[in-house]
Amino acid sequence: MSRICSAHSSTFPKRSGEATFWIRDVPVHGDVILSPMAGYSDLPYRYLCRLAGSAMSYTEFVSVIAFLAGPNEKTLRMLSYRPEERPVTMQIFDNDEDRIVEAARRIEELGPDIVDVNMGCSVKKVSGRGAGAGLLRDPAKIGRIFARLTRVLKVPVTGKIRLGWDEASRNYLDVVRAMQDNGASLVAVHGRTKDQAYRGDADWDAIARVVEIARIPVIGNGDVRTSFDIERMKRKTACAAVMIGRGAIGNPWIFQRRDRHEVPFAEKASLIRRHFELMSSFYGESTALILIRKHIARYLKQYSGIRDLHQSLVQVAHVEQLNSLLDSATKRLEETGQSPRARAIA
Repeated sequence: MSRICSAHSSTFPKRSGEATFWIRDVPVHGDVILSPMAGYSDLPYRYLCRLAGSAMSYTEFVSVIAFLAGPNEKTLRMLSYRPEERPVTMQIFDNDEDRIVEAARRIEELGPDIVDVNMGCSVKKVSGRGAGAGLLRDPAKIGRIFARLTRVLKVPVTGKIRLGWDEASRNYLDVVRAMQDNGASLVAVHGRTKDQAYRGDADWDAIARVVEIARIPVIGNGDVRTSFDIERMKRKTACAAVMIGRGAIGNPWIFQRRDRHEVPFAEKASLIRRHFELMSSFYGESTALILIRKHIARYLKQYSGIRDLHQSLVQVAHVEQLNSLLDSATKRLEETGQSPRARAIA
């Protein structure tokens, strides 16, 4: 499925020794994982995060309806992966039991290690029709979906959830019981309700309660932005692993347990170039030049003193301009005392 050459695969971290935890019969080596995120956790960025130490790969979530209708080139690209990424989890979403089962059956033919049902997306066009977090309103339906999936599929079936639809219906423990009683092999828990979206604080105590009742591994998710947060969540919840979403955008170094401020600009510039190379190989140069802009803004979010660079970089029209801007910015920051030390990811 991969459309990126394997020329740099020798730099991929070695996964050996005792597994950190198991998803049924699939070993996972590591305790920090990149969250599936629409528009961000595509193959190029997943690959960079895996090089940095993310323990497994989740694809962007794929619409069951779109997949069953084609699938088209866009959908297949979203499900592309490199062999080095394994274990690979393909995530799907829908509100219809029959469609979910049929799509999962076909997706299994693409060779994932795991199939995951998204029950956490809070976006109205998804949750409003009963998919994503909309499924949380019906734990019995969730139980039926997992029972059918685990009968049909050979690979483990997992799910990513929130705490409930809103504060008045925080039924996450019922949801987890419905999942594990019907064959789920893991649950990832975002510590907010659908109604919260990304507002307020994630409830890590709720994640800890899931760990207490679960007979399957639990991944904790929500408000992890620094290496200290990783350790704090693990201590607070006793989760098997920590999943990082927004805190990992433009910050793959968090999987090395390095914080943004510890990474010099020269290293960030080098990784932006590498990221663009991967995106260009995957999407084509013209599309990559557009898509890389949102990533650049996140890579450089802390550099408020060079706003002119921000503006120029997010408007790049060709790769030579990108490289020239990064070269001049690196030189400028080194002249002002920025340490040139680097410990590159790729």
